[in-house]
Amino acid sequence: MKTLKDVKVKDTVKVVKIHGAGAIKRRIMDMGITKGTEIYVRKVAPLGDPFEITVRGYELSIRKMDAEMIEVE
Repeated sequence: MKTLKDVKVKDTVKVVKIHGAGAIKRRIMDMGITKGTEIYVRKVAPLGDPFEITVRGYELSIRKMDAEMIEVE
């Protein structure tokens, strides 16, 4: 299983599934990260957390622990 955490900078991937439950899953989905959405990884902070991504035309920063819940292809 490949997650958003495993994606290299400047790669574009598609969301397959969001793991987790409850408020955390809802928060990720509220940011526009849903099944079938394309995500472009712009930058990763020097210590690896957070990630800066582009989703649905806007820029977003996401924590590594949240990125582990997003399965991509």
